[in-house]
Amino acid sequence: MKPKKYISDLRVYEPGKPMEEVARELGFDDIADIIKVASNENELGPSPMAMEAMQNVLTEMHRYPDGGAFYLKQKLAEKLNVDTENLLFGCGSNELIVFLCHVFMEQGKNLIMGAEAFAVYFLANALYGGETIRVAMPGHVHDLDAMLEAITPETRLVCICNPNNPTGTMLPPEAIDAFIEKLPEHVVAVFDEAYFEVMPDAMKPDVLKHIRAGKKNIIVLRTFSKAYGLAGLRIGYAVAHPDLINLLNKVRQPFNVNLMAQAAAMAALDDADHLEKTRNMVFQGLEFFEAEFPKLGIETVPSGANFILIKTGNGREVFQELQKRKVIVRPMDPYGLPEYIRITIGTPKQNRIMLDALKEVLG
Repeated sequence: MKPKKYISDLRVYEPGKPMEEVARELGFDDIADIIKVASNENELGPSPMAMEAMQNVLTEMHRYPDGGAFYLKQKLAEKLNVDTENLLFGCGSNELIVFLCHVFMEQGKNLIMGAEAFAVYFLANALYGGETIRVAMPGHVHDLDAMLEAITPETRLVCICNPNNPTGTMLPPEAIDAFIEKLPEHVVAVFDEAYFEVMPDAMKPDVLKHIRAGKKNIIVLRTFSKAYGLAGLRIGYAVAHPDLINLLNKVRQPFNVNLMAQAAAMAALDDADHLEKTRNMVFQGLEFFEAEFPKLGIETVPSGANFILIKTGNGREVFQELQKRKVIVRPMDPYGLPEYIRITIGTPKQNRIMLDALKEVLG
């Protein structure tokens, strides 16, 4: 076999182990007692309306899904006040990032991202041989001016995750507007808003207004995985000018979003009660941790997402010790933050158990 050299040099993504395997390795009899707050999932579970919708389409699983997501596209377009031609759905927003890199990246071209931002930007770019320029993030926040300065004639994508994963930090809406006004036309700005629904309202940017106004080099990515609790179905969407959507459709497989995911997403959009409960759980959980961690001398990073980044010293060691206490968090050494762990906001009971376990670990 003679694969492309840059493919041979890629490191394979290593997913976290299933809870059942963690329980087996650590000698736990019941996974029900394990708290997994590592993957920024919605600890309230899926929308009840979405679960009912999934049950209703079970007998249709022998059919191929609607390749154009016609009805879901209509419902979402109305909700966002955009045209259906502005929308594209993917197998999670991860697939949409891959589409963008497929269309724009190649050897000799570069993608710009924050040094502490979502790893998939780099991984997807590497698939097509592109160079990644990582821009420092003072205070764990995207430096938009520095990202603009890093742009070269070979730059094709600039990725901005807001709120940022894994740091949780947010950008002022006015700073985003100013960035867009200064963006060169040959660069596409990717605004990854996976946590948009759980952001504080006062900090929510309106990037969509630029798309409605006809801006062609802006794209917004969102997902049903977080606030809507549908991570296992893998469905996300992009909002952009029709010209950009058409380019992405050229590299999309015909049935990339399954039938059950489409049905669940349509129902979830109508479940305002579940979304509000999720937001309240996140806001209350953040308040709880932001009040309790300083009492332990633990530094926290202000978050606008459904997780919190905290400085514990040796994050990998703390992660391993918490696992022994049936709590799974995410160590941050793969992101170049070895002193930190990331904790998903859970239910009040889960948050309290997490805090008590951390107290034990830190002594």
